[in-house]
Amino acid sequence: MALSAESVVHVNFSNPRSFATKFNSHLKETFFPDDPFRNFRNQPPLRRTTKVLQYFVPIFEWLPNYSFTMFKYDFLAGITIASLAIPQGISYAKLAEIPPIIGLYSSFVPPLVYAVLGSSKHLAVGTVAAASLIIASSIGKVASPRDDPILYLHLVFTATLITGIFQTVLGVLRLGILVDFLSHSTITGFMGGTATIICLQQLKGFLGLQHFTTKTDVVSVLRAVFNHRDEWRWESAAMGVCFLVFLLFTVQLRKKLPRLFWISAIAPIVTVAVGCVVAYLLRDRDIIQTVGDLKKGLNPLSMGHLNFESKYLTAVVKTGIITGILGLAEGIAIGRSFAIMKNEQTDGNKEMIAFGVMNIVGSLTSCYLTTGPFSKTAVSFNAGCKTAMSNVVMAICMMLILLFLTPVFSYTPLVALSAIITTAMLGLIKYDEVYLLYKVDKFDFVICMTAFLGVAFVSMDVGLMLSVGLSILRALLYVARPATAKLGNIPNSTLFRDIEQYPDATLIPGILVLQLGSPIHFANSTYIKERTLRWIQDEESVPSSTGNSTIQYLLLDLGGVASIDFTGIETLVEIMRNMQARGIKMGVINPRIEVMEKLIAAKFIELIGREAVFLSIDDAIRVTQLSLTVRA
Repeated sequence: MALSAESVVHVNFSNPRSFATKFNSHLKETFFPDDPFRNFRNQPPLRRTTKVLQYFVPIFEWLPNYSFTMFKYDFLAGITIASLAIPQGISYAKLAEIPPIIGLYSSFVPPLVYAVLGSSKHLAVGTVAAASLIIASSIGKVASPRDDPILYLHLVFTATLITGIFQTVLGVLRLGILVDFLSHSTITGFMGGTATIICLQQLKGFLGLQHFTTKTDVVSVLRAVFNHRDEWRWESAAMGVCFLVFLLFTVQLRKKLPRLFWISAIAPIVTVAVGCVVAYLLRDRDIIQTVGDLKKGLNPLSMGHLNFESKYLTAVVKTGIITGILGLAEGIAIGRSFAIMKNEQTDGNKEMIAFGVMNIVGSLTSCYLTTGPFSKTAVSFNAGCKTAMSNVVMAICMMLILLFLTPVFSYTPLVALSAIITTAMLGLIKYDEVYLLYKVDKFDFVICMTAFLGVAFVSMDVGLMLSVGLSILRALLYVARPATAKLGNIPNSTLFRDIEQYPDATLIPGILVLQLGSPIHFANSTYIKERTLRWIQDEESVPSSTGNSTIQYLLLDLGGVASIDFTGIETLVEIMRNMQARGIKMGVINPRIEVMEKLIAAKFIELIGREAVFLSIDDAIRVTQLSLTVRA
């Protein structure tokens, strides 16, 4: 192939970097893509120590600059989310089949831990419905919350400890990439299916049923509802409908008039208060089921209640890991969403550590799994919170309630909690997002519906695993079947683009330019070779005026190839030899540094010749056209 000094001089054929240099580069990009230690460099020792402390303990970063003006906003936000934490804590504890007081405990200690270690200014800590239902369905298989409630509760504490350890390890090892396997479509379908199941389960509270199923699929829940028609109570249903209509009205009011967000924020506690009054007045008629006795006092220590018996350990570890991943996915996503609204950032790995430590501490202080629920965080954000101090205010409010006001809530009607839960769950069924998935990407829609139907009709863990499995299968298909494109020249420019996307782009006579847009390795090398040969065969099927092949040069644009393994290099060698057998010369364009280093080390550059390596498509076209002119 003819040589153009102008083009070759710009191609870097320097010696490959050392193994240590490449290893450090890969390690940094894998585990430290955000370069968290950049602020520590070139700092005096004392300043560096301060920066390190602020990085690992974020409260030391914002607390020195904290002001009374900021506290006024945080105080209002803290009181507001505390009013929401009471009904939600009791409601979600009911979902988890644990004593309601545990739900209140879980809004006292964990928020204090998060205020110290969390990086989000707006995230409000609390319990969540999906994790509560998973705990009930998974732990309930090995210990009955009704027959042996003490053992069941101890296993819940143990699962929470496993969750905390798992989350902390992920954060310390910076393995947040594992959470990324829960795609948006998976989370949308899973949360929608979970919300559907939870809403149906609230029929027990609405109808005042005494007996119910422990299963979580739609068929079992509906069968339990209709098999106990003799237990239906119209009084409970009437009260539930009234509460539900009131709560849904406040939600719609908030959507229509965002400045009145505080009405929907206090609606749950108003529902509980009214329900308590009604239940107290009807206490002698045994019409309305209530929460029951709630004892005053702060969280008792529970470290002595952790249970690691081998016959329970599998279920406990499974529950801890599944709820841990869900808690991270939900909490980190919500924290980032609200941070973006303020043009701020949250550190995903620091969030993992914060969630993990607060769940470890929580498991030792009679709390169960906590994360960053959307409802609380949205209320806190709309209330104008400025820092994580809002969590401290909420915790102090919960402390005062636990010390002095807990017995007041013992008359909370179960039907009021059912109405609160149903209202919250209806907001998790994202019909518009599902429709958008269907319009944009049918495979994403299938993943979403797999999670939804699996959760709704089989079980939560099966639905989640099927959906994640499809997501991974899709990722593998992308890897095994990478995109390739035939490039043409955009008229009146030096740009070369995919001719399928730009039909007006013109092909260069005698030259075929192909773009490879993914790493080349063992999983896709055969496909790349076969696809390249098919491009050649398609071009050869159109004979030139001389009766010979229309293609004399094959140029492979490797600018989008981030990496290559030995199988990939062998594939390039096979393609080159196949081209030589056809009388076609081959060149490569713009191989990236890692690819170039491996091509040099494997002696592929020697084999193809340095004159066949180009910096740009334009360079390659000029050189090959010159060669065609000379040969003509």
